[in-house]
Amino acid sequence: MSKILTRSEVPVSSTWNISDLYATEADWEKDLRALQQLTDNIQSYQGRLGESAQTLYECLNQQESLIQKAMKIGSYASLQQSEDGTNPANMSRAARSGDVLSAVYARLTWIDSEILDLPEGTITQYVAGYPALAVYERSLNLLLDTRPHRLSPDVEATLAAMGEVTGAPYRIYLRSKLADMTFDDAVDQQGQVQPVSFRLYENAYEVSPDTELRRSSFASFTRTLSQYRNTIAETYATEVKKQIVLARLRGYESVTDMLLQPQQVTRDMYDNIHNVLLRELAPHMQRLARLKQRVLGLDRMTFCDLKAPLDPDYNPSVSFAEAENTVKEALQIMGTEYMAIMEEAFSSRWIDYADNVGKSTGAFCSSIYGEHAYILMAWADNMRNAFTLAHELGHAGHLTLAARNQRLSNYRPSLYYIEAPSTMNELLLADHLMKSSQDKQLRRWVILQLLSTYYHNFVTHLLEAELQRRVYDAAMHGQAITADWLSATKGEVLAGFWGDTVEIDEGARLTWMRQPHYYMGLYPYTYAAGLTASTAAMQQIRDEGQPAVDRWLTALKAGGSLPPLELMQLAGVDMSGPQPISTAADYVGSLISELESLYE
Repeated sequence: MSKILTRSEVPVSSTWNISDLYATEADWEKDLRALQQLTDNIQSYQGRLGESAQTLYECLNQQESLIQKAMKIGSYASLQQSEDGTNPANMSRAARSGDVLSAVYARLTWIDSEILDLPEGTITQYVAGYPALAVYERSLNLLLDTRPHRLSPDVEATLAAMGEVTGAPYRIYLRSKLADMTFDDAVDQQGQVQPVSFRLYENAYEVSPDTELRRSSFASFTRTLSQYRNTIAETYATEVKKQIVLARLRGYESVTDMLLQPQQVTRDMYDNIHNVLLRELAPHMQRLARLKQRVLGLDRMTFCDLKAPLDPDYNPSVSFAEAENTVKEALQIMGTEYMAIMEEAFSSRWIDYADNVGKSTGAFCSSIYGEHAYILMAWADNMRNAFTLAHELGHAGHLTLAARNQRLSNYRPSLYYIEAPSTMNELLLADHLMKSSQDKQLRRWVILQLLSTYYHNFVTHLLEAELQRRVYDAAMHGQAITADWLSATKGEVLAGFWGDTVEIDEGARLTWMRQPHYYMGLYPYTYAAGLTASTAAMQQIRDEGQPAVDRWLTALKAGGSLPPLELMQLAGVDMSGPQPISTAADYVGSLISELESLYE
């Protein structure tokens, strides 16, 4: 039985270099104190933003510097919490950082309130008469768009001061998942006992070719989830209630409208992603499920069999070093500047791929303006991890380029676009692997890896998003969000998508407990939006080569300086209607058709 290591036991080479942010704890403490002094200094502008464009410009410059420092301070604490959520020092640092940052942001709310109180047309006049202010024009106009939903300055300050309280559901969820949940051991087909954790199940056992281990670990995994279902349901219900209260306070028609506004996404854009994919992708994925059951000789297709490898006899182990070389080869088409970022990510330890007790599950890239990115994942020696690595490096490359070309206020794009650069890297990796050999078995294997990307974004996250869509709609109409209701609704979503091809058992219905995305606004559907855009852009790269790559890099460098539809148009993709979504669903169908022919 393999042992799950503690953080102190994992090799340093497999961890990120957090000292790039602060060499010592004392340095962090120094910046924490300096942040409060910067907050004091900016108060000298209060009541003066109507004086002149220059005064507003100076105030916004100071605010931007302050927020940049706050991001660095907060990231230092949150990254260490993510690497080991069981460490009391990490918990304490994160809590302290959260308290200080909430207090700081509360003391900055007057800036937005004062700008919104300026007479109509003032910002336009300011920008026309003081060209230096133009760097903030877009962010100022986005702020002005929120004017109908802005509360009084005192209320806004109070809400900001309560940031740690309103953020509690997410922290409680993570603490329960990472620090409190323990799992019974599982048994593999040789009768060997295997330990179970969130990371081991989702990174290794869920994709294991060993049916006994896959099903045994799923049973262990879901038994523990079930024990926490009421606590996590109440935690999630609190998050939902918070959003409903805020939406009503601010005068939005619904929570969905409130959460879509900062994304610059219309209801049609949002609903198109759900409706088109749920309708047009489901038949293709049902074909894949039936193929998998037939080829693997499964007695039945259960939910925990969906990620079983279709070609278990050809599943070569992939070390982190091997994946590094393959990913870098695949991304060469992106050019020298992009590749220099990739090289630095590996050589300077931007990536934490150790697997240890208390480490956050899943994978993420934390991009800190003015600093380098930090990537968290857990390595399990399989090609799926290589695709995850490419994905997170896509975020790192994107936001590094954006930060080099945009001010902080314009550097981060809408969530609707944020997953396009990451999924593009996965598609480039698949394309590279496809071209590396004409071997039939290898091609079959690569198609399976590519389908895993579409499964992750178009199935896992989209069905997650569909539950979220139903939750907010039901809660707005007074439905109590309980564990039983969540499980029943998740079951309906899964059954509606998979039909009679997959058994939807109680463990499947508990998958609402597995993802933190429900605490991040309307995030889950954006995976499908991003992959739709990158699918279209990848086809252009195949057809046109360098001109399409150049368009893509231009869009990356634009950061958040344009709304998402314009960013995608800059890359040559028109997402204003449902056609690209249907085309992407058809492409997935074509991959499955080819796979079926390869197994005849």
